[in-house]
Amino acid sequence: MKNQIIITLGREHGSGGHYIADMIAQELGIKLYDKDSIEKEIVSEGYSEEMIRKMDEKPVNFFASRRIGKYSNSLEVNVAEKTFAMLRDKAANGESFLIIGRCGDQVLKGNPNMLSIFICGNQQAKVGRVMEKKGLSAEDAIEEIKEVDRSRKSYHNYYCETKWGDARGYDMTVKSDVLGFEGTAKMLIAYIRSFMEQD
Repeated sequence: MKNQIIITLGREHGSGGHYIADMIAQELGIKLYDKDSIEKEIVSEGYSEEMIRKMDEKPVNFFASRRIGKYSNSLEVNVAEKTFAMLRDKAANGESFLIIGRCGDQVLKGNPNMLSIFICGNQQAKVGRVMEKKGLSAEDAIEEIKEVDRSRKSYHNYYCETKWGDARGYDMTVKSDVLGFEGTAKMLIAYIRSFMEQD
């Protein structure tokens, strides 16, 4: 039986990934790290809330960034590296948690207590969810999904060896509209618990 569980969860925009992550974290009684909670963690290390909000999970601007050795002048890179360091520290300290995005699958690669999950969905279902949640037209919802996913893909692929959304890079890839959000969460919780029972 594992004493620690770390779940990394990537998601397509509109797939309900955050909602599913909430259900999993609550059921397992572990901390959920998302945009808001990561922001609070890094602010305590001297970064302003506004800067973190602006740069969190954003792709690198190649034209405005330079790296000398291990140092970079890119705010996006510095926020990303602070986030990655935070995740490594929490994992090394034995904390159990679920991290949404932020290249967790790559940052914690090789950790025997880590499971990586990617949640995708049917395009029509995703568009309908974004329309309802944001009050957008179908056309605007489609554009938002493209824009958000393009940004997530660029961010992930810059820092990771595996490609964003490629099933071969994750332990489990699932379409949330097949079983619905609650059904998907229940299935993933059973999968995670089976993994935790292993030595």
